[in-house]
Amino acid sequence: MTPELARLMASYNRWMNERLYGLCGQMSEAELMRDRGAFFKSIHGTLNHLLLSDKLWLGRFQGRPFRAKRLDEPLCEDFAGLQAQRRTIDDRIDQWATGLTDEALAGRLHYESMVSPAPRTCDMRVAVAHFFNHQTHHRGQLTTLLSQCDKDYGVTDLIWLPELRP
Repeated sequence: MTPELARLMASYNRWMNERLYGLCGQMSEAELMRDRGAFFKSIHGTLNHLLLSDKLWLGRFQGRPFRAKRLDEPLCEDFAGLQAQRRTIDDRIDQWATGLTDEALAGRLHYESMVSPAPRTCDMRVAVAHFFNHQTHHRGQLTTLLSQCDKDYGVTDLIWLPELRP
């Protein structure tokens, strides 16, 4: 992981979130909340987990821990509120990535995992790579749910990020 790659991944994160939230915004609250048998049950639940985990990791990176009791803890009961929080956290991710340096990425991250509550330490480069990989993993679940609803979310490949096209 390099500062440049982190900035690219932050741009990709925002691009995909804007596109997927735009598509989800065309669906009813009932459709978004319906249990579809996914790991986080619904489209809303999956969006919520993505937001919650981004807040957890960004808080760790910035030394301002975000506290949650569970990985499926509801952050907002309606889509509009979730979308507003998503925009705010994506702004914070962009600002954080813009300020990353090789020196910061060469450091170590000390944190406590929610999955196995104990002090943990890892290379910052690995933690940042995990952060962006985790987003992509759960957006993959989200695109599966949207496909099951006959929603066309379009291309999701990093190489199609608008700023990378000639």
